[in-house]
Amino acid sequence: MSCFCFGQKMDSLWKVYRDKSKADTARLRAIQVISFNLRNSNPDTAIILAVQQLKMIGGFAPEKRKKWEAFAYSVIGTAYDTKGNYAKSLEYYLKGLRLDEERGDKKGIASCLNNIGNIYRNQSNYLQALDYYLKSLKLREELGDKPATATTYMNIGIVYSFQSVYTMALEYYLKALRINEEMKDKEGIGNCYGNLGAVYFNTADYPKALEYFLKSLHIREEIKDVQGIGNCYGNIGAIYKEQKKFNEALTYFLKDLNVCREVGDKQGTGICYGNLSSLYSELANYTLALLYSDSELVVCNEIGDIDGMREAYENLATAYSKTKRYKEAYESHVRFKALTDSIFNTENSKQLGDMKTKFEIEKKEAELKVKAEFEQDKLKAIAREEKKRQQVIIASVAGVLVVVLMFSLFLYKRFKVTERQKEIIEKQKQRVDEAYTMLHERNKEVMDSIYYARRIQRALITSEKYMENAFNRLMKGK
Repeated sequence: MSCFCFGQKMDSLWKVYRDKSKADTARLRAIQVISFNLRNSNPDTAIILAVQQLKMIGGFAPEKRKKWEAFAYSVIGTAYDTKGNYAKSLEYYLKGLRLDEERGDKKGIASCLNNIGNIYRNQSNYLQALDYYLKSLKLREELGDKPATATTYMNIGIVYSFQSVYTMALEYYLKALRINEEMKDKEGIGNCYGNLGAVYFNTADYPKALEYFLKSLHIREEIKDVQGIGNCYGNIGAIYKEQKKFNEALTYFLKDLNVCREVGDKQGTGICYGNLSSLYSELANYTLALLYSDSELVVCNEIGDIDGMREAYENLATAYSKTKRYKEAYESHVRFKALTDSIFNTENSKQLGDMKTKFEIEKKEAELKVKAEFEQDKLKAIAREEKKRQQVIIASVAGVLVVVLMFSLFLYKRFKVTERQKEIIEKQKQRVDEAYTMLHERNKEVMDSIYYARRIQRALITSEKYMENAFNRLMKGK
């Protein structure tokens, strides 16, 4: 689930919510964060605030209202889950799922599917739980939502752990741990440590289990996760019980019980009663063992926790047997066996395996489909690029042809102009030649006239030398 402003202090959020001068959206966001943060530690208050949020959005437009309603329903569903009221929790989760499907909100749908899986898991209906978890996982992997994917991996691991398929449980827990470490999500890392410790506890590797439980406790104390701290107390107490350190075990079991009562965690309270019943049986205090077993049975019957009821009948059978109440012991054992067979049987285990195989096949098919679509898109992209390249080439060639054509037209026009100019020049040259010829002929006629006149002149006019000689002769004659 996503939310706003987790870093804000609760006091400042309460201040915003109570300030009616603030915009409705700001007040709604404040109350939303408060209710979300209280859904596990103080579920009753979370429900009251979420209901108040639903009243505040009454005047909103339908599409806008659906988003706020879906979130409020999720908070209420989680709060009822914490209180152990699984019927109410499932009711609100389904309301939220319907709204998210109407809005096409894949992230919201995945969250609702995961939460519904939690309800079925708490009711020991592991086949239904795994079905919803795998549907949620498919969407979350599609969205690339790593934190949410890690959460779903964790839940799937829990289902396999409850079915004693510890290799599969470890596989999914380690997948979740890798993502949480990558995201530096302390709460997620703490959850992974706790679940890994549970696997090692169930395989009787108590030192390794205690190591992981203490790591988980350290982180939960650091982030002030009250309910998580209680879970760690119970797990550490279980290890001390197996190691026959009964005083230490009792201390941690009682710490766990106080936390569960404080936060109103009915399922956790039932588990605490079972742990105390088993411990007092070990201590041969069968009166207290029977008392706590009865209390566990009442709580688990109230919330529909079949696995808790199964454990309560087992503890009752042990305590009755030790106190020689064999009839009650037999009846309790028969009920224990019937519930065990309803949860742990070959058919269920096979279906769990088949569901995982089906999921893996569908996932592989989806990956192949995506890959095929990618390759097809790649080929289409290449074809588009090739077509575009061809269009560019054609356009370039066409452009060059147009330029060549235009240049040819230009040259043709220039050629025509030149031809006309040449023709004009030829005509002008011809005219000049004709004028020159005429001028030459006229000049010749003039020169011929001059030459003729000069000859006449020479013929008519005696030369100076001749006259000089004649004059000289005349003078000598005197």
